Amino acid sequence: MNVPIGAYLAVSLGLLVLGLIGVMRRRNPLLLLLSVELMLNAGNVALIGFSRQWDDPAGQVFALVVMVVAAAEVVIGLGLTVSIFRTRTNLDVDELSSMRG
Repeated sequence: MNVPIGAYLAVSLGLLVLGLIGVMRRRNPLLLLLSVELMLNAGNVALIGFSRQWDDPAGQVFALVVMVVAAAEVVIGLGLTVSIFRTRTNLDVDELSSMRG
């Protein structure tokens, strides 16, 4: 099955827009992490699309590297969120000023 590159890019653009809307509108740190993951997956879909178009597995390998970085980001982000939740009951991102230097 030969999927045109435009379909990959359309799905990638949709995921990127959803992620950007989530980052702009949400105040919960967990939803912010989810939105960032959507944006990273948008990049992965574009990488896979270009990799399939040019028959080069380098894009797929790079997409796997991006997934590893995303997993590390989630682990660190969830750890920070849990530690903040233990000290405070409110997880509003706008009200978190204790991390400012």
